[in-house]
Amino acid sequence: MQNFLRKVKSIARKDPKSIVFPESEDERILKAVAIISQQKFAKPVLIGDKRKIKNACKKLKLKIDWEEISIVDPTNKVLVKKYSEALFSIRKDKGVTEKDARNLIKDPNYFGTMMIQLEDADGMITGATHPTANSIRPVLQIIKTREKFHKVSGIFFMVLHNKPLLFADAAITVEPDAHDLVDIAIDTAETAKKFGIKPKIALLSFSTKGSAKHPLVDKVTEAVAMIKDERPDLLVDGELQVDAALVPQIAKRKCPDSPIKGDANILIFPDLQTANIAYKLVERLAKAKAIGPLLQGLKKPVNKLSRGCSYEDIVNVAAFTVCECQA
Repeated sequence: MQNFLRKVKSIARKDPKSIVFPESEDERILKAVAIISQQKFAKPVLIGDKRKIKNACKKLKLKIDWEEISIVDPTNKVLVKKYSEALFSIRKDKGVTEKDARNLIKDPNYFGTMMIQLEDADGMITGATHPTANSIRPVLQIIKTREKFHKVSGIFFMVLHNKPLLFADAAITVEPDAHDLVDIAIDTAETAKKFGIKPKIALLSFSTKGSAKHPLVDKVTEAVAMIKDERPDLLVDGELQVDAALVPQIAKRKCPDSPIKGDANILIFPDLQTANIAYKLVERLAKAKAIGPLLQGLKKPVNKLSRGCSYEDIVNVAAFTVCECQA
């Protein structure tokens, strides 16, 4: 596990990028930023009042190299004008007025998102104190997806002692249809490649190769057929039960002709409920390190934290975000 995380940080350190943290009032963010500034794999940007942030760091007894960190005042008139005008231009067709834009930009998530949109920073990490809807809404409205109708999805790197697994979609799409599963699977394969992982994709179900008949199974098999047609270069199989996807001995019995052979490293879940439960079970019971959710499908790198995250989780997500910015 540590070897993989060290590798990611080493890649990030070769070309550090500026990463915005809108939630500077959270002590986990400040603790993470202190570590990031010491390890020098990112250039943290905190949104907030400089005096309050520095006082909070003193109370926490954090050792911070302030030359490695930027603090942006969200009440700065020049920036407020710049970002609110740009926001109005982007959202006026949706009924947003200039006054609305000025009010929205007071929200640190909107402020931070505009920094990314206007390339005043490279990436953003949010969600430690905000629910998913509040932290992601500005991103979807402003940065938007790479392609029209493309769905944003959230993955977790589940780092176990022997290898990393990618779980998707474990954060965003509640009930993906077959087309959504195709986008999620292909995006996750591309994410894996960014981190030097050769993708072996299993689309999961409660059925393995027709052992059960149900519309939920049909959705998964349809998605697999579409992925194979669209991306014949990818190693993908389904529908598979999770043991057939991960245990070679069981794969031999249940699906002997599977090209994955029980060695999947990407697990595509049939819905958000299943994925969310699964990643938390693996994190808590198998003691895996859950890194994410990393958001896929956006034009620019923005990642969301779980509100239950630790400061170590934030440090890890920052390293992954820098690597995405580099890509």
